[in-house]
Amino acid sequence: MDENEQESQLIAGIPPDELADFQEWRRRVQGTNISDRTLLATDYLNHFNEIVMLIEMIPDMPEMLEDCYAWEPKSYQEHFRGSGFSDRALAVEAYEHVPSKFRRPFEDTIQQMNQVVRHTLERMSGDLENADPDRLRADCRQSVEMIHRIIQVANGIIHGTAHVMEQDEIDLYLGSA
Repeated sequence: MDENEQESQLIAGIPPDELADFQEWRRRVQGTNISDRTLLATDYLNHFNEIVMLIEMIPDMPEMLEDCYAWEPKSYQEHFRGSGFSDRALAVEAYEHVPSKFRRPFEDTIQQMNQVVRHTLERMSGDLENADPDRLRADCRQSVEMIHRIIQVANGIIHGTAHVMEQDEIDLYLGSA
């Protein structure tokens, strides 16, 4: 696919009332760590990588569950307001200009991720209460795999692909115990 075809595919589906603003903001973020394809930055995913690392420790260090419960979801803009990201102010401002083509699937994906994290912590808490280390390890592995898959989807959206996970797949995970 040549550059013109990629550009056409990128802007396809962006409503006309969003397109001019989007093009202007794409120019503003060029040369930064913010994607000029979507106006989103992958640094936000570090917030979720943090909870994944904590969850992975629970089978060997059950006391880490308390740290996991201390972790709280943050919106994209909350994350950047409190981060050391070099382009944090630009990231916060640019988010207001992300076209709905990218913003809706991105926000839906983040909501799914937050659901899975909450479910994971409840599930692992139950495993610890039941003193079932084998179940705890299995649930940890399954949960981390699901969160990693959702992070990959969010990363894809940030880089300009609007693929999302089907809610049925998330519901299936949330329904498993």
